[in-house]
Amino acid sequence: MQNFKVGELEVDAGTTLLMEGSNSPQLYTALRGMGLRYKTLENGNRQVTNFVFPGDFIGLQAGIMGEMQHSVEASSSMTLCVFDRSELWSFFRNSPERAFDLTWMAAAEEHFLGEALASVGQRTAFEAIAWALCKIMLRGQGLGLAKDRVMPMPFRQQDLADALGLSLVHTNKTLSKLRNRQLANWGDDMLIVNDLGALADAAGMTLEPPMKRPIM
Repeated sequence: MQNFKVGELEVDAGTTLLMEGSNSPQLYTALRGMGLRYKTLENGNRQVTNFVFPGDFIGLQAGIMGEMQHSVEASSSMTLCVFDRSELWSFFRNSPERAFDLTWMAAAEEHFLGEALASVGQRTAFEAIAWALCKIMLRGQGLGLAKDRVMPMPFRQQDLADALGLSLVHTNKTLSKLRNRQLANWGDDMLIVNDLGALADAAGMTLEPPMKRPIM
């Protein structure tokens, strides 16, 4: 990885890391901070497809397909490991075990998108938001970001609404319901989950041990 890495980059919240349709010569790993992936529709609306956490690889689409099929934006200040896209094929050829890790991460992304689509299509707004917060907390716990049921949450309510196909008003009202039932509280860029099991029950999901993710 050190041979593949060409440097580190510090970016501020709101920075666009990769733009849909671009063929950036660089790929990234999120070292610190969080962001989001999204697609922009022809009418200007935005569909958030996933959230970026430390350890996530950014730009694999451009490396494989020649250009990005979605955009990536920093939701907080971020530190990125920078890689030269032109060396990606050499990386696969010379480091097959690490290349498998990249493939695993792409498969995990596809699995998450399937779950997210099921939430959008089959869960109520209450269940969908409970599912999303549960997933985020589980990811935070796996990364050591969550302490005493509290973790950083630098995203906006609009980001969550865009991810789940909900209006901002509906999202706000549903978050209030979760807070009133003492299941979860999101405010001041922090997420508090009082009882993860109860939140999972509200989402209609089964808590499973988190998959061990490769470190990139």
